[in-house]
Amino acid sequence: MASADSVKPVILTALELTVAYGHQIVLDKASLSIHEEDRVGLVGRNGAGKSTFLKILSGVLDPDSGEVAKRKDSRVGFLSQEFTLDESRNVYENIVSGAAYISKLLQQYEDHNLDSMQRHFIEDEIVRHDGWNLERKINLLMKELHTPESNREIATLSGGEKRRVALCRSLISEPDLLILDEPTNHLDTDSIEWIENYLAGYKGTCIFVTHDRYFLDRIATSIVELANGNFYSHRGNYTDYLINKSAREAVSEVDEKKRQSFLKRELEWIRRGPRARRTKAKSRIDDYYEVAAAPSLEKEVDVDLIIPIPERLGNKVLDLKDAGMKIGGKPLFEMFNYCFERGKKIGIVGKNGVGKTTLLKLLLGDLEATSGVIERGEKTEFNYVDQARLLLNDSDTVLQAIGEGSEVVRFGRQTIPVWTYLRRFLFSDDRINTKVGKLSGGEKSRLTLASILKNGGNFLLLDEPTNDLDLPTLRILEEALSGFEGCAAIVSHDRYFLNRVCDTILALEGNNEVYISEGNYDYYVEKRTAGLNAAKALSAGISRSSRKDSARQKQTGKKLSWTETKELEGMELAIETAEAEVKRIESLFAAPEFYSEYSDKITELHTLLEAAKSLTAKLYHRWEELENKKGALNSNPENE
Repeated sequence: MASADSVKPVILTALELTVAYGHQIVLDKASLSIHEEDRVGLVGRNGAGKSTFLKILSGVLDPDSGEVAKRKDSRVGFLSQEFTLDESRNVYENIVSGAAYISKLLQQYEDHNLDSMQRHFIEDEIVRHDGWNLERKINLLMKELHTPESNREIATLSGGEKRRVALCRSLISEPDLLILDEPTNHLDTDSIEWIENYLAGYKGTCIFVTHDRYFLDRIATSIVELANGNFYSHRGNYTDYLINKSAREAVSEVDEKKRQSFLKRELEWIRRGPRARRTKAKSRIDDYYEVAAAPSLEKEVDVDLIIPIPERLGNKVLDLKDAGMKIGGKPLFEMFNYCFERGKKIGIVGKNGVGKTTLLKLLLGDLEATSGVIERGEKTEFNYVDQARLLLNDSDTVLQAIGEGSEVVRFGRQTIPVWTYLRRFLFSDDRINTKVGKLSGGEKSRLTLASILKNGGNFLLLDEPTNDLDLPTLRILEEALSGFEGCAAIVSHDRYFLNRVCDTILALEGNNEVYISEGNYDYYVEKRTAGLNAAKALSAGISRSSRKDSARQKQTGKKLSWTETKELEGMELAIETAEAEVKRIESLFAAPEFYSEYSDKITELHTLLEAAKSLTAKLYHRWEELENKKGALNSNPENE
């Protein structure tokens, strides 16, 4: 437990905040204090009021009652889900506008005389905020978050590009209190990991909402849950929160059982109608009504997300044979071979723009491959959950969006009333008649899932299905997908989700190839890291060896021996043969019949694969040595 003197000063206090939308109470006299250097992860169900609370903290929204007290002169930066950019400015101008405070200091410094005392105070403030390096920090942020070019006009950007620009604008201001609402949406894994590192070393205070559980685990120093209009604070990260919440709910359940037992006993006593209504008896009756009037324990209700039982897939699900794809003449991948099979859950990962969504559309048949063959099984039925969420009409009610004029929906092989189906996705009776345009982002995401999943299909194609889903719904979706009997291909940047659901990773790494890794996301990262480290070591070894060989050749001036000449002549064929062996073994792992035919040889095949890769690396190393020696001799006039 932290000692009293280790507790940082309070930077912000929210006092008895109340917010209600009609009959829905979002904040019910809720209070919360945030300390300097805290990194607070705010969690809760969609619609609980997380975004509303962040807007109140930032000053964008006023509560119905209550107040927010901030430390004097503290600066606040805010990235909302509904951010806006100035379309009259380009990308760079929008980003630098986030550093208006620092830019103003720099201008004031230039405007004051050299011997001005005020100039020294301004210089100290610039140094405190690292203002002299503003340009370098802007360039670094733009590079790491993969923003569009500096001179791009805002109107030409996609939604994801705009969000990255807005995130840059929020981070460059380096405020005392940084407020982020879903900062990881539309970012690739590398960018998310960079932000994690950035916030881990952030000197200010940060409060953020995210559904990325790895992000919460690594960054949060405390978790605040917003539920039933109140805050519940837990020290530690997301894992600590889950443990503490479980204990808190267990205590609450015990208290509720005691309360119900008390009410039952007292009700029986009251019904017996004691003859003497003395003061003691009246007091007992008053106690009963006081306890009875107290709110009962409200248990959280989860989405009843059940994916319809799919029609059984055939022996052939979908095969890619030497498939290649180009967009605008730029190759995304080529010579891609893979056989999808029943029961497999394949995660598709890679940086933004490498072709993940394009690959899904290729599998679906919406796009034609520029080379190779794609064979789809006769019994394969696709169901595509689109990243753009374009299937909803804002003018429809929730009921109309799902029912489409009918009172029932066909859920796989069953028929279910529309109202019953929507309640499975946590839509209450009043929300069922709400216009789609009035729904929160999370509600729209749930409605999209409800709309698409009812269509069935035995091959699910999911493009960023975790965006805007709250954490409880994410867990239910993970369980539903894990038990799905068909095949699923999932594009996601949610590392926790990929680990929970996927048994294979297809990685588009921007080198015109699709890297196949059997296992979950963590195993893929482990293999990828080991490969990169090996490549660096090999490159460093080749460089050192080349320098030594060059120096030795200059000293000796000897030509290639007859054996070395013959070895160099056959090196290209040897490398091709070694690489072919690597591809042959990797194709065995990707084959549909792999587990049925090679289940007892997995270890042996892994050993053979590593040996083949090692041989390929050694051959390249030797080829470099011989070529460098030959080149050095040809360039040495003494050998002519």
